[in-house]
This record gives sequence, structure tokens and C-alpha cells, in this order.
Amino acid sequence: MKGLKIGGVPEHFNLPWRLAIEEGKFNKIGLELHWSDMTGGTGQMIKGLDIGSLDIAVLLTEGITKAILEGLPAKIIQVYVNSPLRWGVHVPIDSPIESLVDLQNKTFAISRYGSGSHLMALVHAKQAGWNAANLQFNVVGDIYGGLWALANHEADAFLWEKFTTHPFVEQGKCKCIGEVVTPWPCFVIAVRDETAKKYSELIHQMCQVVGERAKQLKSDEEAANTLSWRYHLEKNQVQSWLNETEWNYNMELNKPLFHEVISMLSDLDLVSEESSKKAFQILFEKEI
Repeated sequence: MKGLKIGGVPEHFNLPWRLAIEEGKFNKIGLELHWSDMTGGTGQMIKGLDIGSLDIAVLLTEGITKAILEGLPAKIIQVYVNSPLRWGVHVPIDSPIESLVDLQNKTFAISRYGSGSHLMALVHAKQAGWNAANLQFNVVGDIYGGLWALANHEADAFLWEKFTTHPFVEQGKCKCIGEVVTPWPCFVIAVRDETAKKYSELIHQMCQVVGERAKQLKSDEEAANTLSWRYHLEKNQVQSWLNETEWNYNMELNKPLFHEVISMLSDLDLVSEESSKKAFQILFEKEI
């Protein structure tokens, strides 16, 4: 039995992993996965992959793509969620800001530099035709730091997955003025280089197991109830999320899907021209 350390956000997207672990499905292929909740999101997981506290991470496409192209010793081995992520754009409850167009040159709370909350603020600026260099950022660590920054007017806006933040919006801790949708599949599975090379076949089997468990969850009539009580979300919100979420059930790696994210990172000058040209050689593990 091989033990590997995996991290992911403590959100509804990752229930297939948690269920497969609880049900012993990975043990059947000789793998013991040690799951860690990463409340700091993609930035925290990138650090974990870098220093070796994680072997595997389930993280945002744009964040891990940027990190690998900048030299992180890891590879993307699969897309985990095919559908895009819908980022809620949140502002202080008493803020006069009512529209996304009012966020030009404002200060955004972000979990870490290179995280999804950071990169998607830049992506939105690019899509809106703004000068992304004029945005300001306040590093806050996680969702709770973001909410604190809004409540204390340490930031004008904060981007986070909208269903996760919905309870806080309902409680009046902030208001959601719109959303930014990723123009690419939202979550991928990344593995440290040394782990990918050493356990290629086992990791391939791991991906197949989680893809199958996601497929079962998607078709389960009780899925909305399960997700609702596990993640303290309203059932109608969960059902809406389920309707628009598609995991990569067959675990086929469609590399052309990454053209958009590579192009966007290049346009924002977040990765070098040289790494952009060699992106497909750098990003993916050939053996998998």
C-alpha cells in the first residue's frame, strides 16, 4: 500500500475525492491517500507541491499553469472539472459599488499572489479592457481573510467561488455584485515531478477511480442533500451548482483546452514568452 499526500479546497467540488477515500476505493488499487483541506486555495497548494508537503493537488487551472511555467517541479496530469468556475465578485455590504464596471483601479483581496482570486481579478481587468497593472492587491490568506478585509474596508472587492460564499452573502457579511466566469475548465490534478515519474500507473488508476466516483455522484438522486449537509449550503443552491458542474468522468486529458489559459497568462505578461512557446512540453507528464 503506497501512501501519498493530496490537497484540495474544502469545497463541494471535491466531494468525489472524500467519498472515494471514505469508501476505501483507492485502497483497492493499493493507494492510501492522505487528504488535507487547503483553505488557502491554489496558492497554498502550489507552495505545498513546491516544498514537498503535498504529492498531489486538485487546484485551479490558471494558478497551477502559471506556477509550472514559472518553474514549479510539477505536471498537470488530468482535468478534474470540465465546467468553468463561477467567481462571485463581492464588495463590502455598505459599499457604494454596485457594478463590475466600478472596480477599475480598485483594491482586491486575494488569498495569495498566483492564486485564483488574484489571477481572475487580472483576467477580469483584461476582459474589461482595463490596465491590469493599475489594480491593487491585499493578501488575506483565505475566504475568512477576504471577508474580514471587506468588513474592515481593507479591500474594495474579493473574488471567490459564488456558491461557497452564498451563505455569507445571505448573512449580510458582504454583497455579491456579479460574477466572473473562467473561460476554461476550472480544476485540474497536478502531481510533483518525482511522484509522477515514480508512480505513473498508480496515479493513472487514481484518476480513473475519482472520475468514476464523480460520475456516480452526478447521477445520485440524493446528491443535492448530501452536498447540502456536508458543506452547509442551501439545497436549491446546491442543485443549481450540480446542474452546471461537469466533472471529467472519463479522465481524458484534452490538452488543446489549455490554449486559452496559456494565451491569457501570456497576454497579461504573467509568464515569459519562451515558456509560453514551450508550454505543452512543460505542463504535461508524457508518461500519463
